[in-house]
Amino acid sequence: MGEDSATIGVVSIETPGWVRDAVFYQVFPDRFARSGRVPAPGPLEPWDAAPTSHGLKGGDLPGLTDRLDEVAELGVNALYLNPVTTSASNHRYHPDDYFAVDPLLGGDAALRDLLDAAHARGMHVILDGVFNHTGRGFQAFHHVLENGAASPFRDWYHFDQARLEAGRSLAPYPPELPGGDGEHRSSFERLGYEAWWGLPALPKLNHADPHVREHLMLAAEHWIRFGADGWRLDVPEEIAAEGFWQEFRRRVKAVDPEAYIVAEIWVERPERLQGDQFDALMNYPLTEALLGFCGGRYLDMSLVNGHGEYRAHVRPLDAPAFAAELERQLRLYDPAVTAVQLNLLGSHDTPRFVSACGGDRAALRLATLVQMTLPGAPCIYYGDEIGMEGGLDPDNRRAFPADRAAWDAGLRAFVGGAAALRRSTATLRDRGVTRTVVADGELHAHVRHEPSNGELYLVAVNAGDAPARTELVLPELGERDLELVRWSGWPDPGAAPPRRDGEGRLWLEVPARDGRVLRAAGGSTG
Repeated sequence: MGEDSATIGVVSIETPGWVRDAVFYQVFPDRFARSGRVPAPGPLEPWDAAPTSHGLKGGDLPGLTDRLDEVAELGVNALYLNPVTTSASNHRYHPDDYFAVDPLLGGDAALRDLLDAAHARGMHVILDGVFNHTGRGFQAFHHVLENGAASPFRDWYHFDQARLEAGRSLAPYPPELPGGDGEHRSSFERLGYEAWWGLPALPKLNHADPHVREHLMLAAEHWIRFGADGWRLDVPEEIAAEGFWQEFRRRVKAVDPEAYIVAEIWVERPERLQGDQFDALMNYPLTEALLGFCGGRYLDMSLVNGHGEYRAHVRPLDAPAFAAELERQLRLYDPAVTAVQLNLLGSHDTPRFVSACGGDRAALRLATLVQMTLPGAPCIYYGDEIGMEGGLDPDNRRAFPADRAAWDAGLRAFVGGAAALRRSTATLRDRGVTRTVVADGELHAHVRHEPSNGELYLVAVNAGDAPARTELVLPELGERDLELVRWSGWPDPGAAPPRRDGEGRLWLEVPARDGRVLRAAGGSTG
């Protein structure tokens, strides 16, 4: 099958081998690129205007296909797309049809072209699966609105069956305004059906119903057969029906054993990663630790505290605290799982990393160095590589600037260089042993060492506002020296490699808010 396996007890864990070599790029389709070839049905929100909750910018899949070479320049070899099936929302988390690509994105033919073009470039593509709820425009929901208790779809949702039997109408467009008296009643009471987070536009499916279950399983299989390489699953813990995700995995993997199944779960869930449900999680705990360390005193705490998850978990961290958290996280899962965790610095659900760090782009560079040199698949949120900023939803979903003059070209070169370095050696992807070697003040350094060939990389990050100097104790190095790893524009030409003193001790200096990647002289790559 080409998968990597490990065993916990008697349970075999298999994760897709290709993900170990992947650098992902997350694209919000409505906001990335307009091709000019998908007709708009009416006025669109201006591309460069501040995004709104309901406005459409008109980005489409042909626009993304046109720019695949540009994305590949970053060292990216995998795409994660926010939902692409038909929906009445710009983010498309209100699905209306699980079996059709939204015409505003170019329809099924546009996804076919994108998949073919991506695969021709050696890129994998995963889709976003919204299987917990639908939009109000979904045919089964609409059928019950029209026919009440007579509808054969009456068991597809958690409807108030007594209300249907009595002939009383449901309330998918309730008159209550936010903050009104009705807000404190359950959606079941207010609307006549259960809705995700009480939102009328998101009726929750009844996953205990066999017809619902089969419909969703067929949809999951369909798009894998169509050519998608896996699923990112939206709010999967909201689906509590027994055996649902086990069946989902069996059926998806039966179509493609190498399909990647990554779940949007914001906290640690070892019990979900035992080889019978998901391959990996979106690694938000790592995101939060990187914000705390690399952002440090630059964190915009008003923005951080405005985000529910960040408010609970993000705080400034010094190097010892960051090292302890990183080591804890690396011990949490089996190595076969850790190797395919989706390591992200932000997403459509978080403030932009740069904005959360008060606009400090040095924090993003430091976090990228760590992200690209740890086990797990790095994921770049579209636009982070050019310095895009954004606060809370919908501001974090701004349109990607079409004008290159608005890009931070130096930052883009840095991110691309870090990704290229990762892809140049298996030691930085999945083979190297990870060990913290320095955690002092605001200086952190870790090594990735491959014992079989002696290859060693050291990654040092100084999150402080003053230069840092430290002695390195690296038994794995032996008598070899360390040499600086450079890529376009980084580090600065005056950067010096570590030096040995008269007693043979190795010393490293790292400028303020900067980092270094060093390689054992004579080490091989591959």
